[in-house]
Amino acid sequence: MTAGDGQAATPASIALDLERRIGAGGFVAGELLPSELALAREYSTTRPRVRTALASLARRGLVAPRPGKGWLVRAGQHAQTVGEMLTFSQWAAANGFEYGGRIVHRERGRATAGEARALAIRLGEEVVRFVRVRVIDGRPVMIERSTWAHPAAAVIESLPHDVPSVYAALAEAGVSPELGDHRIAAVAASSSDAELLHVRRSSPLLQVTVTSVTTGGRPIELGVDRYVADFVTFNVRAQDMVRSLLPPLP
Repeated sequence: MTAGDGQAATPASIALDLERRIGAGGFVAGELLPSELALAREYSTTRPRVRTALASLARRGLVAPRPGKGWLVRAGQHAQTVGEMLTFSQWAAANGFEYGGRIVHRERGRATAGEARALAIRLGEEVVRFVRVRVIDGRPVMIERSTWAHPAAAVIESLPHDVPSVYAALAEAGVSPELGDHRIAAVAASSSDAELLHVRRSSPLLQVTVTSVTTGGRPIELGVDRYVADFVTFNVRAQDMVRSLLPPLP
């Protein structure tokens, strides 16, 4: 409902209209919206109502506040195609995003039964684990929790906290990793997830469990990635489903 309708808009109607305009390309991702005052005039309402509408869009990841500047339009959901999975860095670069990350926790440990089975190593063998937050255009959008086995573990332990691409660093060290199997599930954000991703506890997240292998097929990583659900989707094509349903060749 705009000023031309002759009625004052509510926060809900403002949010709905702004969402429609963002989706239609009226406001471009990466650019600032008109000022709160300009929007208040356009919608024949008050700045507090506009601010309430913008805050509701921000909670859904469509806009983000920029102190002293205004409200930035975010890019909305972006898709990966199952069967053509890329690493986070490859996918972000392909979509033209500024990306980064930070390792917030790293430790040596002994492989659990599940880790040993997934990584084809002995129970209790030494591994390196880390928790890493990935960001797109400054927004935390994914948490990586990964367990690494030899020969990758020693490289992982020596990486800087802000390494832009773990896979690139491994390749430079002579360990050439490749993505393996993926399992996708919907989960609720834990307290730790909520703190790291700046979302509410129990918010919906997309969880991708992935194994990585060397070019020779040796498992080196068991990872659990949790994505903010309003940012990423995963497309499944018919040929991917057919391939997954076919029995293994004898």
